[in-house]
Amino acid sequence: MVSTQTPICDFNAPAINFELQGVDGKLHTLESCRAEKGLLIMFICNHCPYVKSIIDRIIRDTKALQDIGLNTVAIMSNNPDEYAADSFENMAKISQQMNFPFPYLIDETQAVAKAYGAVCTPDFFGYNGDLKLQYRGRFDASRKESAAVDVKPDLLDAMSQIARTAQGPENQIPSMGCSIKWLS
Repeated sequence: MVSTQTPICDFNAPAINFELQGVDGKLHTLESCRAEKGLLIMFICNHCPYVKSIIDRIIRDTKALQDIGLNTVAIMSNNPDEYAADSFENMAKISQQMNFPFPYLIDETQAVAKAYGAVCTPDFFGYNGDLKLQYRGRFDASRKESAAVDVKPDLLDAMSQIARTAQGPENQIPSMGCSIKWLS
């Protein structure tokens, strides 16, 4: 698995519409996922050690974001033929086992990941209420192992700032994770 870093934030880039199947059996769109103060779009998967190391805190922090008017959606864009753990069936199992407080969607054609310029899992895109990009950074200092409990919560802090001011932090540290497994 190749470790990849995300590019810097392209401030005010508009969110791109999508219509993807969720593990809940529903079709989800950008409009159906957004909230009054913004939307966090996460590209994640089931097998990635970077995602696994923070998934409990992702769940905790996305619940906190809901409380301040921000929704979250997770998109899985990997080729499941390369990693069976990333199959739609396994996405549904993980979502149910971990009680995801956000829709978990499959991007079978990888068109959404390509449109967004997603490069790795996890890859975070934080939008304000106008769906303008304000954050493209890391969750926190975690890598393949979870960082200390008292580590600075970069993503939570950034999204909280976006909820308050509609602006993301000027300085952002790129996310790092496993490269997206593209279709051949």
